[in-house]
Amino acid sequence: MCRWVAYQGEPVFLEEFVSRPCQSLVAQSRHCKEAKTEVNADGFGLGWYGARAKPGTFRDIRPAWSDENLLSLAHQIQSRLFFAHVRASTGTATTRANCHPFTHGPWLFMHNGQIGGYDRIRRRIDTAIPDELFSHRAGTTDSEAIFLLMLSFGLEREPMRAVARTLSLVEDEMRRARIDEPLRFTAAFTDGRTLYAVRYASDRQPPTLYTRVCTEVGGTLVVSEPLDHGQMGWTAVPAQSFLTVSAGKVAMHPFAIERELIDSV
Repeated sequence: MCRWVAYQGEPVFLEEFVSRPCQSLVAQSRHCKEAKTEVNADGFGLGWYGARAKPGTFRDIRPAWSDENLLSLAHQIQSRLFFAHVRASTGTATTRANCHPFTHGPWLFMHNGQIGGYDRIRRRIDTAIPDELFSHRAGTTDSEAIFLLMLSFGLEREPMRAVARTLSLVEDEMRRARIDEPLRFTAAFTDGRTLYAVRYASDRQPPTLYTRVCTEVGGTLVVSEPLDHGQMGWTAVPAQSFLTVSAGKVAMHPFAIERELIDSV
């Protein structure tokens, strides 16, 4: 599994949450507390928005704790909306193309979780991605495939419905292949304006997710696990939830996938 941080609000230096806190994302790459995999050493990534619509990204395969470039960038980059992610591979190769966050146009996406039995349905999942989006598939992860499917289902128009249709398609393929392992999906994505997050699992046991309004910097955090020892007013997000963060306000909605069968191409 993986750990990640998403922030939206007044511009801050990335190090405020990526490297400075006692349980910062860099610290979690070496020793996280709320995941089955304690160490997240299979690469890392940053994604941030500046003056332009498309986000900047920096991804590499080294462990986050050992990359001086990450610390330097986090010290220098100031942003009103950014993502940071440390990766623990669930079976795909440790390559830069497989590191999060993924980007397409103005969108950023990062994920913690996995499609159960992915190797058995990977070809069918890839086949469901339209040609115009599949040409942007650079890696081999289930995360990137889910992101491209979300875009194909109208992410820019109806974000929650796009996620629901994507996960419905995935679960349909898992049922067809008689896969007993669960689909687990805790993810964040943004178009550079609104921050969205989802906590969902087919067995109702998704990876953890928390939010906190940071009055000291004028922003909102959405994270895999608290960046301290849990004493700073974190709100645990319930399973099967969809979050929208905009203009300092957090809206939380129940989330369920569509049970209609979506035919794969």
